Amino acid sequence: MKISIITVVMNAEATIADAIESVAAQNYADVEHIIIDGQSSDNTLGIIERYRDQIAHLVSEPDDGLYHAMNKGIALATGNVVGILNADDVYQDTTVLKQVAEAHADGMLDVVYANLVYVKSGDLGQVVRNWESCDYREGLSFDGWMPPHPTMFLKKHVYDKVGVFDTSLKYQSDLEFCTRLFEVHKAKSLYIPKLWVRMRLGGVTNNSLLTILKGNMESYQAMKKHGLRRNPLIFFLVKFSSRLKQYF
Repeated sequence: MKISIITVVMNAEATIADAIESVAAQNYADVEHIIIDGQSSDNTLGIIERYRDQIAHLVSEPDDGLYHAMNKGIALATGNVVGILNADDVYQDTTVLKQVAEAHADGMLDVVYANLVYVKSGDLGQVVRNWESCDYREGLSFDGWMPPHPTMFLKKHVYDKVGVFDTSLKYQSDLEFCTRLFEVHKAKSLYIPKLWVRMRLGGVTNNSLLTILKGNMESYQAMKKHGLRRNPLIFFLVKFSSRLKQYF
């Protein structure tokens, strides 16, 4: 079973080496690492070139944002299973992709996912927020729920059925995609109650209060499109409360 890992990057010279080394260190052999660079202006590309023999595909060109870049990576992927690891993130240990392959050995599954922790940008060991997921149940996405995106590994053919990321959404396209995946297409999923990813704070979707507010408005509109019948105040309160507990 080949696993394709897509890393989208733009000016991440401080972290991209950690992400590449995290994939390269996996004790699972059949891995295709695809890097989509938005034509970085810092030394990101120079660092990537040092690892060129460990990277299956490198694309560096202007794009229309994070989700457009992810879609380009998905189009290039030739693996049976596809995962996305951000340029600021690392896998928890060297066994993560082996665990993914073992879970997907069940040919009936569309997606597997696990847990994630947010860490300080300068210290991967300092946990700030603990994103512990759960088994999916019908309607859960309408509470603003989604699995931690970097822990999600989908069969490649699922993208053919469900579609890719909606590039008209700039902050919450991953939530809209998960709602489509779980609520509309009823994907067969498996939650693995283990820590798979460490994510640095400060990414595109959580780097300011304004970004978070814009993201929440996007998520509400996306949920309405897929059948949400709740008023916005209740939706935001439920979504906020579900995330608040992750800090304790």
